[in-house]
Amino acid sequence: MSHPENTHEGSAAEPERGHHQHRQAVWYRLLAAASALLIIMLIGVTCIDVVGRYLFNRPFGGAYELTQILLAALVFVALPLTSRDGGHVEVDLALHLFSARMQSVLARVAGIISALVLCYFAYRLVLIGLDQLHAGTRSASLALPMAPLAFLAAASCLVSSIAVLLRREAP
Repeated sequence: MSHPENTHEGSAAEPERGHHQHRQAVWYRLLAAASALLIIMLIGVTCIDVVGRYLFNRPFGGAYELTQILLAALVFVALPLTSRDGGHVEVDLALHLFSARMQSVLARVAGIISALVLCYFAYRLVLIGLDQLHAGTRSASLALPMAPLAFLAAASCLVSSIAVLLRREAP
């Protein structure tokens, strides 16, 4: 039996499909795959460290540092996904007191402010990355260059700011 709200244009079910349609975008799938790969790498580093430490008395020397770098990369790779999905924590104690139109306006204003803050973060992270690049900053144990992580974070903040601006609220 079909429901009337699903049979006409602009139905309640239609925006729901459109709301998740971005998950089919190539950039979204690439970032999701990169996030999954980073999680697998984190699990691998942890497993190698635990097995080496407890079975062979030979821990993975750079496990702690590599875990920190991989976790930072994961946070920034997943940031645009979370921004696009509207998955950030929001506190809206009094939002229900406003009309639907005002709620929409406030959501748009919050999105613009979020995008501006993310652009500022991107700018600052580029400056940090350039400083690290010129200074040759490397991690303590594994001597990995740190500038690429700062540039990844900057790019992530920039993509996230665009994702926030393009995000449409579900009705």
